[in-house]
Amino acid sequence: MTSRFLPTLLDEASRPFRNGGHFAYHYARGKLSSDCIFRELLKRGIFPAEGRFLDLGCGQGSLFGWLLAARRLHDDGHWPNDWAPPPKPLELRGYELMQKDVDRAARAFGNDHPVVSIRQGDMCKVDFGQTDVVTILDALHYIDFAHQKDVIKRIRAALPAGGLFLTRVGDAGGGLRYHICNWVDHAVTFSRGHRLPKLYCRKVAEWCELLRSVGFQVETMPMSAGKPFANIMLICRVPS
Repeated sequence: MTSRFLPTLLDEASRPFRNGGHFAYHYARGKLSSDCIFRELLKRGIFPAEGRFLDLGCGQGSLFGWLLAARRLHDDGHWPNDWAPPPKPLELRGYELMQKDVDRAARAFGNDHPVVSIRQGDMCKVDFGQTDVVTILDALHYIDFAHQKDVIKRIRAALPAGGLFLTRVGDAGGGLRYHICNWVDHAVTFSRGHRLPKLYCRKVAEWCELLRSVGFQVETMPMSAGKPFANIMLICRVPS
């Protein structure tokens, strides 16, 4: 059933981005279909049953489209038996530095969506408020080491007991796979019209040490799905 289900989920998740224009739609479809993290987050049931979500560096909101589509399909009775139930998003807030991505999100979801709110903002400066889940997918390495620590400390403060911080990073100790990962990262960034950034990466053990120092329990999980990358998902929970 899964092989038949995934194309349906992809169609449902990418449909809103037709309103964002040709690039928005095809970028969403390409990202959601080729990146294993979206599938694995749902399949493994990593998110809570329901909650408020905050995505930092959210781009045009592809993750939000994915979560909303998953919940709709589940509620309609169209869901794989061997997958965990998807979360029920009570709130989907996102901050994105690039205004063009924010504009695409506004066209995709509208300005008065009952759940989704995506605004322009720098994760180093915006107020995170209170939330249940924070995600940073492939963006934490764009800010310098001092700001990384500050952002992680503020994420911890924004989460309740049992709260979840989920991020994916490149393992700087991953040798050639790490360098391939960075090359692809630069290529994608450039293709989206952004300047090539300086990257601030750490070894996995260093990431875990930093996260534990501010009070997270940390689980690591490879997240490259057979591709020659050094991507690691860090599942960070606030002790209950």
